[in-house]
Amino acid sequence: MWIDTHCHLDAPEWSDDERLAVRAQARVAGVGLCVFPAVARTNWDAVRTLAHRTGDAYALGIHPLYVPQALDTDLDALDQALSRHRDDPRLVAVGEIGLDFFVPELCEPAARQRQLDFYQAQLRLAQRHGLPVLLHVRRSADTLLQGLRTMRQRGRPVSGGLAHAFSGSEAQAHAFVALGFGLGLGGAMTFEAARRLRALARDLPLEALVLETDAPDIPPQWLYVTAAERAAGRPQGRNAPAELPRIGAVLAALRGLTDAALAQATTANALRLLPRLQGLWAAATPGAEAAP
Repeated sequence: MWIDTHCHLDAPEWSDDERLAVRAQARVAGVGLCVFPAVARTNWDAVRTLAHRTGDAYALGIHPLYVPQALDTDLDALDQALSRHRDDPRLVAVGEIGLDFFVPELCEPAARQRQLDFYQAQLRLAQRHGLPVLLHVRRSADTLLQGLRTMRQRGRPVSGGLAHAFSGSEAQAHAFVALGFGLGLGGAMTFEAARRLRALARDLPLEALVLETDAPDIPPQWLYVTAAERAAGRPQGRNAPAELPRIGAVLAALRGLTDAALAQATTANALRLLPRLQGLWAAATPGAEAAP
C-alpha cells in the first residue's frame, strides 16, 4: 500500500465525477491515502470537502504562484480556518506554501519580497497551530532553509514537513532532513535523463524519502508528451494518483529494493513526517503494516 503525499485532485483538469473515478482507480492500484494541498483561499473548502468525500487528507495554505493575487487578509483567514478545523483529523499540514524563483515575474524585487512575507507568515501559523508544512521548492531551497532556521533560532521551530518535488543538491537535501523534513519524489525521477535526481533518489537515506504524484502535473516519463508532439496536437499526458505505484517501482529499482519494501518504507516515512496521517491510515488500511 502506498501514500501519495501531494496530489491536486481538486484541480480543474477533472470534473467532479472524474475525481471520484480517478481516486477509485488509485485505490484499486494500492494507493491507500492521498494528501490534497490547497493553493489559495478560494480552494480551501474544496480540498477539505474532497478529502472527506474520498477518505483522504488535506492541507490549507497559500501557494507562492497564487501570492500575487492573494490579499493580506487571506493570512488572517488562514489562521481562522486552521483554528476552525483544528479538530478535523483530515487536516494534516499547512500547505502548499513556499517560494518560487523560477517564474521570472515572481523574481522581480516586489514580487519576491511578497513571496517571502507570505512564506514567513505561514511558517509562523504552522508553528502556532502545531502542524508540519508542505513546501513548494523551485530554485528556492536555500532561502526556504534560511526561513526554517530563523524560526528555530527564535525558539519557534516548525514541526517539520515535506519538501515537495525536491530537485535540489545533496547538501540541500541533508539540510532539509536535519530540520525534520522529508523529500518528495515523483514523476521527474522517472526520466532517465534526470541523472542527478536519480542519483540522489538512489543514495539519500531511505528514511528521508516519500512519494508523490503532484497530479495532474509532473507526469512520469511514460505519460510525457514532447513540445513537438504537443504542437502537432497531441495533449500532454495527465498525471494521476494511480501512477504512484509505478513511480515507486522506479525508485525501488534504483535502490535495489522490492516494490513491497519500498512501499512499506515510504509509507512509514509519510506517517512519521505527517503524524495526523497515522489515524487515517489505520482506518483506511486495517491490518496493513506501517513500518518496515
